[in-house]
This record gives sequence, structure tokens and C-alpha cells, in this order.
Amino acid sequence: MNMENKNEKVILAGGCFWGVQKSLDDMSGVTKTTVGYTGGEVEVPTYKDVCTGKTGHAEAVLVEFDSEAISFKDLVGKFWQIHNPTTKDRQGPDVGSQYRSAIFYFNDEQKATALASKKEKEESGEIGGSIVTEIEPAGEFYPAEDYHQKYFEKNGGGACHF
Repeated sequence: MNMENKNEKVILAGGCFWGVQKSLDDMSGVTKTTVGYTGGEVEVPTYKDVCTGKTGHAEAVLVEFDSEAISFKDLVGKFWQIHNPTTKDRQGPDVGSQYRSAIFYFNDEQKATALASKKEKEESGEIGGSIVTEIEPAGEFYPAEDYHQKYFEKNGGGACHF
């Protein structure tokens, strides 16, 4: 019997990374999350840099998961539920390209699954609009400063939006 996990990664951006991380940490099959920045042009950006909206980075969560415990499709399904994928560069009160909705995939299978899930969710009418979520290959991921990691566990509080 094989007791080894099938570990995969994906980077998800859905607004303020604190709330996204908390929602994903509560999912069975998610083994680790790290908040950080991706999708931009500046090397090793800081929170202050990203907050300007001029680096091109999104606040994002690097998600490590056991694909035998949770499928990528189910993980993406949860992602649609924890943020509003129909608002461009905005989640709740947070506005700017750093709060955009995006799935940064690591392989062609993830890309195909994300695109199919997006189409299925849009056609279902559940979302109530067109999904603006970007689906792009993963690039460099820069972990955020320590005080951002597991922010709600350290400081209390709930979701940033939704």
C-alpha cells in the first residue's frame, strides 16, 4: 500500500491574501499555504511596493495540496466560492491590480482543469456574471513578510472581504 502523498502546488490570487489563506487552510487536503506576491515585474517586492499597484504583482497564496485527498478541480471549485471572480482588480473594499483574481498553474493539466472549471461555473449562472479571473502559468513567487503569514491565526479576525 502506497502511503505517500501526491503533492502538487498552485498559486491562487483572490484579493487580500489573508482571507484567501485562511479559507484554504481550513480545507482538507491542503498541506501548506504561503502568502506572497506573483505575476509582476519587480524582483523581490515588498508589501509596500506591491501596495502601490505599480509592480504588476498580485497578492497571492502558494497552495500545496495532496491531490489524492483533494482534486485540483475541487480546490478550484472552492476558490470560486471564497472570492468574487467577476470583479476586475477588486475584492470588497480592496481595489487595485494587486487584488486581481488569478490562477497561476504549474502544468498543462492544471491549466485545462482551471479553464474547464471557469467555463462550467460561468455557464451555470451561479456566479451572476462573466468571470474575469486570469489563468496564467506560474512565475516567480515571492513570500510575503513574516507578519503576513497566517495573519488571522496571529491576530484574530475574519475574512478581508466577501
